[in-house]
Amino acid sequence: MSEAGSAPWPVEIRLKRAEKALEIAFEDGARFRLPAEYLRVESPSAEVQGHGAGQKTLVHGRAEVAIIEVEPVGNYAVRLVFDDLHDTGIYSWTYLYQLGREQERRWADYVAALAAAGLTREPKRG
Repeated sequence: MSEAGSAPWPVEIRLKRAEKALEIAFEDGARFRLPAEYLRVESPSAEVQGHGAGQKTLVHGRAEVAIIEVEPVGNYAVRLVFDDLHDTGIYSWTYLYQLGREQERRWADYVAALAAAGLTREPKRG
């Protein structure tokens, strides 16, 4: 995090449409490339996270999802609009930093949870 434990502060945010990713750099030098699928399945929205502990929904079939818009929310967050029309997650700077730092573990846990549930990252066809 930033100096003296203060909240991380972004210095650059870039939507990479062709790569379906959000690149974000923080003032402490941390830089992350967060794929749209990862951001979608880890959305901070109640739809995904639920309203309490242990209520998180396992989102599947989003391997091809893209971010179509990044909207600022005050000076503390962004709202991401995905092409599957999910747009209720408010991604604070702290949450984006956390997602970047924990990306490898969270992604591995997600893929394992999909496998355990018999689900896939691939969208349904037809």
